[in-house]
Amino acid sequence: MQEQENKKNKCEKCGYYSLTGKDLVSRNNAVLCSICDTFAPEDAIKLDSFIEEKIDWKQLETFRKFGVNKASHSIHKKGMITRAKEGNLMARPPFGYSVSEGKLIPNENAENVRLIFKEFIEGKSLNQLSQTYNLSVNGIKKILKNFTYIGKIKFNNEIHSGNHQPIISNDLFNEVQKKFESNSK
Repeated sequence: MQEQENKKNKCEKCGYYSLTGKDLVSRNNAVLCSICDTFAPEDAIKLDSFIEEKIDWKQLETFRKFGVNKASHSIHKKGMITRAKEGNLMARPPFGYSVSEGKLIPNENAENVRLIFKEFIEGKSLNQLSQTYNLSVNGIKKILKNFTYIGKIKFNNEIHSGNHQPIISNDLFNEVQKKFESNSK
């Protein structure tokens, strides 16, 4: 019961926790803080993609402090798009990376990321990978679909060249995407 209450008071995009829940909005069965709601697309399918691109709530504190509204939305969003086009990460660092001096760098889990991709291609299931690496099945899926691992930044449904070192090759990433496509048919 307590866990359900906490989920209702937490933004699904940035993880912002509200004690009262008054600054949270429910849209298409998703809970968003007022800031994430301002930037969220209206289309339900795009909203799901938007929520999957996680961002740290701390990066949005300026908007909370000074306020943001729909009128100023386009100005702020343009700034975020510019940052993404410059190759800057727009969310929390994914598994296998850390942030140092504002830049993404591979960390001690980078080898595990390589192995997850390799073992998936070799036939291990998402469940097997989940158990091997002590991550959720959904977490494994997110790793296998994340463009960050090939040196790219995905933001606002656009993909840009990143300013960081890739962990895996484009060929391996594309092979995994093809396997996902063939499994969904």
